[in-house]
Amino acid sequence: MSQKNDPLISRRSFLARAAGGAAVALTAGPIGLLLGRAESGEPAVPAQDSRIVRVARPYDAETRVHEFLSWLTPNDRFFVRSHFGPPPPDQIDKAAWRLTLSGLVDHPLTLTFDDLSKFEEVSVTSVVQCSGNGRAFHRPQAPGVQWERGAVGNARWTGIRLRDLLRRAGLKPNARHLQLQGADRPVAATVPLFVRSLPIEKALHPDTILAYQMNGAPLPLLHGAPLRLITPGWMADSCVKWLTDLTVQAEEAQGYYMQTAYRYPIRPVRPGEVIAPQDLKPVEAMIVKSLIAQPQQGATLPSGNVMVQGVAWTGEGRIMKVEVSTDEGRTWEPARLVGDDVPYAWRQWQFLWQTRGSGLRTIHCRATDDRGQVQPMTSPWNPGGFLWNGADRVRVRIKEA
Repeated sequence: MSQKNDPLISRRSFLARAAGGAAVALTAGPIGLLLGRAESGEPAVPAQDSRIVRVARPYDAETRVHEFLSWLTPNDRFFVRSHFGPPPPDQIDKAAWRLTLSGLVDHPLTLTFDDLSKFEEVSVTSVVQCSGNGRAFHRPQAPGVQWERGAVGNARWTGIRLRDLLRRAGLKPNARHLQLQGADRPVAATVPLFVRSLPIEKALHPDTILAYQMNGAPLPLLHGAPLRLITPGWMADSCVKWLTDLTVQAEEAQGYYMQTAYRYPIRPVRPGEVIAPQDLKPVEAMIVKSLIAQPQQGATLPSGNVMVQGVAWTGEGRIMKVEVSTDEGRTWEPARLVGDDVPYAWRQWQFLWQTRGSGLRTIHCRATDDRGQVQPMTSPWNPGGFLWNGADRVRVRIKEA
């Protein structure tokens, strides 16, 4: 069966620094916790790294947008987001590493890395995107890492179905959520652990996998080796890295990173507005979005034909069309969708722009998915700076030949 027809082939620091959505500011003032960072011996910045570093320790860096001309984002150029940095090597050595599954199950499990080979190996090509991608464009500015356009990537992930592991353990009737925790730890004991949870329906989805390979290579340390969760169609805050502990529960995780951070208002809000807890929900599925990968911001282009290229993606749906505007959004023209159309992966697109005259021009792009979601010109403000999907824009200069 081809990849085209079957997608499965047989964390944040704290407060203003990076609460990947500092929802800590949604309902109350900052709580008195120290910024947590792990000390793993991992270099603050990998040697010869082409990514744009937003925070040196723990290492947070985004991909340069021209890399998105490739359908798959190379591992060493894929964005990196960590709450505390990688765990110490002895905690994630494959020989010593263990994965535990406990809670509301009939048969608790403790697995070695070699035990994973006893399950069917599958692959899924999926976009992984930080919930705060585009946070820098919100006005007023939202706290957290000031990601611009590159905290996203498309990769081929290989591992085992999480569903197979849960079925092996046997779920009890009141199993409703799966709590997830990795081996990364904050330095200060007063900082909460990065603990997330998934509704059991998403955990049991056949495309949700425990990944140990990325783009055909062993999963890199910065991307969660030896094992991370991949939840296709959902934001990366659920894609827990350095995974070691799974707990089946009746309720969602009660820690900071589920109940305070990574929560999004269910209605429009104004800056400074106090938001009641019942008006917030966890960030889950991605929303429709597109980016311009070529030309680059600030480029000087000759008058005539210019090829505009980029990518578009959405959550659990499919991209139906991409449109381009060169007149500040007054009119839109269809781009051509190219390359593979694979569930959860991004779709490449091209637009031949016939420029005239000279001077500054702005290119916008917007995508529409099969659920009728259309990228707006700007994204609704929210206190965490999440889910920015305003129409991408690139400013260029046209020079007469």
